[in-house]
Amino acid sequence: MRNFFSNKKLIIIMVLVIVVVSMITASLTFGQKRARPTIIHQAGNDGLGVIGNVVSMPINGIRNIDDNVQSLFNTYQENRQLKSHLDDLAQTKAQISALKKENKDLKQQVKLNKTLTDYHQMTASVISRSPNNWQNYLLINKGALSGIKKDMPVMSGSGLIGRIVEVNQTNSKVSLISTDKSLSNKFAVEITKDDGTDTSGIIGRYDKDDNLLVMTNVDSPEKIKAGQQVITSGLGGLTPRGLYVGKVVKVKKDDYGLVSSVFVKPATDLNNFTIVTVISRDVEHG
Repeated sequence: MRNFFSNKKLIIIMVLVIVVVSMITASLTFGQKRARPTIIHQAGNDGLGVIGNVVSMPINGIRNIDDNVQSLFNTYQENRQLKSHLDDLAQTKAQISALKKENKDLKQQVKLNKTLTDYHQMTASVISRSPNNWQNYLLINKGALSGIKKDMPVMSGSGLIGRIVEVNQTNSKVSLISTDKSLSNKFAVEITKDDGTDTSGIIGRYDKDDNLLVMTNVDSPEKIKAGQQVITSGLGGLTPRGLYVGKVVKVKKDDYGLVSSVFVKPATDLNNFTIVTVISRDVEHG
């Protein structure tokens, strides 16, 4: 029974196809012979038009859907490509910025090294700096294999930033001049005054709020004023004399009108450097 209905449907479809083809043929034949088609001919043509519209509507609809889907897919692909380009651009900008910073640091180190002609110099990179000890310590990528020794001064930019306190084979630990560790050896410094005399003291602490070094234990505090240079004094034997530290920015006096603290702006931004120069301490003290 099922085969019968299937065959019946097939026969009906074939008959419809034959009728449609016959009508198209007749339409073409009679249309060519007559100036104006008969009413039956017109009805056949109208019927064919209706059938054509009915058949073409879903086909055109499917075609439009396919075009829309393709257009949407193309838009999605373009958006992905644009996003990828933007990500690449952001990454490139970040790399360029990092390279510019590194290039600037290297130029500063080259300029610094030219002024340290009396010292043996070793350039190194900062490889680690813990946020918990940001103002106290950092790690550089040179150690005993490169000739690094304990207590060697470390400079960056144009000024002193610390000294070596621990040496491993391939890296070393630097104690910064801004350290607040009480057991650290403090840096002995001096102020070069306008009259040619010097005032000695030590870097006693670091003012984190203003990013200033604070010089304490100041002797002969007379005639200290802003703008005067601060250098290492060489006292104590750990650091050679004459390494630039910074400039005086203000002087604080105690209740008796005596100088108790001298605030020094470091020659180098102690929060922002990546390249350092380690210099030999085996030099003559001036």
